[in-house]
Parts: sequence; C-alpha cells; structure tokens
Amino acid sequence: MTGGAGYIGTHVYIELLRAGFRPAILDNFSNSDPAVLGALEEITGQPVDCTRIDLRDGPALSAVLAQGRFAGVIHLAALKSVPESLLHPSAYVDNNLGGLVSLVRAMEAVGPRALVFSSSATVYGTPERLPIPEDAARGFTNPYGFTKLAAEQILEMVATADPRWAIGTLRYFNPAGAHSSGLIGEAPVESATNLFPAIARAALCRGAPLQLFGSDYPTRDGTAERDFIHVEDLAAGHVLSLRRLLDDGRGHRVNLGTGQGHTVLEVIRAYAAASGRDIPYRIAPRRPGDVARCVADPALAERLLGFRATRGLEAMCHSAWNALIRAEMPRQARARAAARPGWPAPLQRSLI
Repeated sequence: MTGGAGYIGTHVYIELLRAGFRPAILDNFSNSDPAVLGALEEITGQPVDCTRIDLRDGPALSAVLAQGRFAGVIHLAALKSVPESLLHPSAYVDNNLGGLVSLVRAMEAVGPRALVFSSSATVYGTPERLPIPEDAARGFTNPYGFTKLAAEQILEMVATADPRWAIGTLRYFNPAGAHSSGLIGEAPVESATNLFPAIARAALCRGAPLQLFGSDYPTRDGTAERDFIHVEDLAAGHVLSLRRLLDDGRGHRVNLGTGQGHTVLEVIRAYAAASGRDIPYRIAPRRPGDVARCVADPALAERLLGFRATRGLEAMCHSAWNALIRAEMPRQARARAAARPGWPAPLQRSLI
C-alpha cells in the first residue's frame, strides 16, 4: 500500500487487516509521521510491515515487488493540496505522475497487476450537473486535479494495452473524520489546507481565525458546498474495490461519496456543536481553483461494489474532535483510553 502511513492510508490499513489481508506499507514520510506506525500497532495489536521508499526510485520499488508475495497494490501516495499545487505545479507533476509511472513499470516487470488507484472528484473540473455521475465530462481547475485526471488517463491506456491489468479507480469526494479509537486522524498541522484540520486549528485557538474562502457562491448560504465522506467509510470502499478486482479481474471507476452536500458554514456549525468550542472565522476572497458545488452520485459504487457510506457529518465531527483531544493527551493516557477492537483470523492474501 503506497502512502500507507498517511491520513487515508492508515485507515485503509486497518480495514484491510479486518478483512483478512496482510498489508504492507510503502511511504517516504514526506507528508506523514513515522510515529503513526506505533498508533497502528496499538489499534491492531500487530507489528506493522513498513518500508521507507520513494516511488520514483524504480530499482528499489521493483526490489520490493519482486519479493513475489503481493496480490495487489493500493496506490495512495500523492501530494494533494490544491493551493500548494497552484504554487508548485511542477512538483505535483513530478511526484504524482512520476510516482505512478514508476509504480506501473515495476508492476509490469514483476507484478502484481491488480491496482486500486486513489483518484479524486477534482477530475470533474467545474461540474456540469449535480449530483455528479461517473460518466460526467472530465476536466480540471488546478494542477492537482490535472495530475489526477492525467493519472486516470495513463491507467486507462495501460489497461487497454494489456488485459491482464485490473484497475479500480476510486474518485474520492472529501474525506473527513477519524478512526473510532481516536488514535489516528487528520493532524491539524499549519500547512494543512483541508477544511477539517483548518477548523481544528481554529477550535484550539492556534493561529489566526479560520479563513472562509468565498461567501458569494450560488449555494444556500453563499459558501462552497462539498460532499464529505467519513474516512472509515472511505477506507471500507478500498477493501470492496480490491476484493472485486481479485474476484473477477475486471476494472471499475466509481465515486466514493455520500450524495449529500454540506456548505462550509454548515460544517463549521456541526464541528462547533461536536467540540463545544466557538470556531472563529473570517471571510476571505474566493480561492483560485475552487468550485462552488461538488456532490457525488454514489449509485454506481453501491451497484458494483456494494458500497454505501453509513456515517454522517455529525459522526465526522465527533470522531475528528475525539482524535484531536486524544492527541493532546500524554501517550500513557492515550494508551489507557484506547479501545482495542477484535481481529478476525486467519489472515490471508497479502497486498502492498
């Protein structure tokens, strides 16, 4: 699992173990903290198989895959900040597309050829209709979105050229929330530009008030509207996608969302209610590269994979706040507070 030590990757790792797989993590830790591996061990009660590697190092990557024990790959490793991509587009192309091409070459050389790819709703550009179905026109409004669209097109060409490939393309909408244990979640680091960690910083009174980018969008309260999906629901979608690839060898391309949109102001109010804190914010101009509304049509994912999001905005806010508070505790107190779930046995097929 590439990028497996990141926010989404850690939650996918746990779901894979629950499903009976034995996942291995590859990560260069450019956007994650090695300390998260200890949290994964606390949650699962098992050691974590992790290799520090940059995907663009082709020989090192091929050496890992050549171990020959992997049933499939879940590719999560990418830079993902829209504002950052506008400032450093070449870095996004180099990392997101360079890493993908290196991975595909290694998989072509030594296998496997089952791949779950982390895509994004940004491939829809400015949506022509809502909710957005998978056959909607594709486009992009920022360099990050360009890299996801280009990656999808590369993988489509790869699958057309070689029918041995089975590729599941998962178009994420807006992941939010944290694991039910409270031991992992999305850290409210200063550089994070996603809405939930930015709200968390404001709730903790760290730095300036939350910037609300745009209040004149054509939405019910003037703020941008997004489809937020709980990260644990999102993680479960990866397991369903992988199983489908391994069971029938056929690729798919689906949205992972809820079909329900929430505006930025609605999220702020929900987070304030969950945390019991005031969320100070100020209105700022619209941010380049943002769209007014982006909501998924999740029907195809349910039909093909049996996927349905089960957690709403309230659960996202409560779990995110719980993880944030636990992160503020001393380590010993966190360990005593953590609820360790049970794990099914035996483990089966491996994947990276």
